[in-house]
Amino acid sequence: MKTSLLLSVMLAYSIGAHATSSPSAPHWSYEGSAGPDHWAELSADFQTCNNGKFQSPIDIRHTIEGRLPPLKLEFHTAAENLVNNGHTLQVNVDDEDDFMLDGETFRLKQYHFHTPSENQIDGHSYPFEAHFVHANEDGEIAVIAVMFEVGKENTALNPIIAAMPKQINQEVVVKQRMDLKPLFPEDRHYYRFSGSLTTPPCTEGLRWLVMKHPVTLSQSQLHDFQLALKNSNNRPLQPLHGRLIVE
Repeated sequence: MKTSLLLSVMLAYSIGAHATSSPSAPHWSYEGSAGPDHWAELSADFQTCNNGKFQSPIDIRHTIEGRLPPLKLEFHTAAENLVNNGHTLQVNVDDEDDFMLDGETFRLKQYHFHTPSENQIDGHSYPFEAHFVHANEDGEIAVIAVMFEVGKENTALNPIIAAMPKQINQEVVVKQRMDLKPLFPEDRHYYRFSGSLTTPPCTEGLRWLVMKHPVTLSQSQLHDFQLALKNSNNRPLQPLHGRLIVE
């Protein structure tokens, strides 16, 4: 079950890369008849998008104090692969960084971007959000989300922008060395809640950690991502259904 969760997560974010070659792959989008309101109608595998009670993203408010310790992230740098799968710009990596959560080690598998943000904090939507998808040895998933505000240029995004593929589903190598530190705030306190994939099949059982403090990107960098994505790629907010948000 745990391994299948990891597989569903990886497939969910790569399904766009195979849509053109696999006629059986359900086509979904962020608008129109294949948009979020209709995801559950597109496939029997997508029913959780409508019936799930622990869906993401959410508006983070009315939190409870849990004295969560700040994240201690271990960063490494390496060349990585980048693909625009038609739904997001995704960087695929192999154990590039890790952190401890609940006494277990979670290692980064991929990270991708949404504009505008999917999650909100006290009703505030940000122009850009990054999701860092990690897995432990049992295949359980933890997602670290970081919000971005427009301001100072973010040097960590430049190698990605420089390598952006010109075609959908074209995978390219990010040749420049990557330093992930600027993609995370110096203050590593966060909100935590139970959630799901924000894309079909909307699999639940993910541990979500949303950083309290944003980082910045320049207006020019935001524009580059918006041009590459062509359309907004944020799923609407989902109801809490009694879930607790801990900070």
